[in-house]
Amino acid sequence: MWIADGWKDYEVLDASSKEKLERWGDYMLIRPDPQVLWNTERKHYGWKKPNAHYHRSSKGGGEWEFFNLPKVWEISYKELKFRLQPFSFKHTGLFPEQAANWDWFTELIRKRKAQNPDKPVKVLNLFAYTGGATLAAAKAGAQVCHVDASKGMVNWAKENAAASGLADAPIRYIVDDCQKFVEREIRRGNRYDAVIMDPPSYGRGPNGEVWKIEDAVYDLVKLCTEVLNDNPLFFLINSYTTGLQPAMMAYIAGVLLVPRFGGTVQGDEIGLPVTATGLVLPCGAACRWQNEKKS
Repeated sequence: MWIADGWKDYEVLDASSKEKLERWGDYMLIRPDPQVLWNTERKHYGWKKPNAHYHRSSKGGGEWEFFNLPKVWEISYKELKFRLQPFSFKHTGLFPEQAANWDWFTELIRKRKAQNPDKPVKVLNLFAYTGGATLAAAKAGAQVCHVDASKGMVNWAKENAAASGLADAPIRYIVDDCQKFVEREIRRGNRYDAVIMDPPSYGRGPNGEVWKIEDAVYDLVKLCTEVLNDNPLFFLINSYTTGLQPAMMAYIAGVLLVPRFGGTVQGDEIGLPVTATGLVLPCGAACRWQNEKKS
């Protein structure tokens, strides 16, 4: 498992009975987590005195109960800063477990930049949300194309970039359907050194078409291989879909990327340490392909 254990401003304090108690900077939140199947004793005082608690509804969805939480606050990860706020369906605007992936590709980008300082490393971040991976890649020295269909999320990413001192970094922000954007980039002849993607589990197209990641992921990855240059650096696929296991994503990357570019593929869970037990909470899955050619 790849564990995001480099945080100072975030931690999972405890987890029990389909909920987790988290510290986000100075504030403690209780949020639902369906993977927390154990019913252990809740000893931490934060269970009784959180700053906010998201209550899941038996009918689906849910709502926040606030006690003492600002509308917006910030936390840091190394040199990056992120603006947080509670919004619909339990989220805060950041998935802290992804720091495990940020650290991985940051090292790859920095190594290639050290080998070829004058050559840009171009990264395409699809379904880019509020920009965690975008900022990590930009801080490492990459040129990043940040694509998300939500204008609100793209604006949030810009705010995170400004907070991190990256307002003037070479980041191109695009509000668009990710698949259609990639198709246009291929037609335009634009190519990238790396692709990061975190596709949603389920969605609907503009004409009501149902989009399920299990059915679409192979074609999506295949399409995105066409936007890579001849000597790409890495390809990262994230998934929070239970049915899309790490080994399945690794197999897809293995048949689409390795025959063409060589390199190696790994698939694994990503997780966060739980302070109360010293164990690791699984938080999703990822597949990493990296090129072993000399940059």
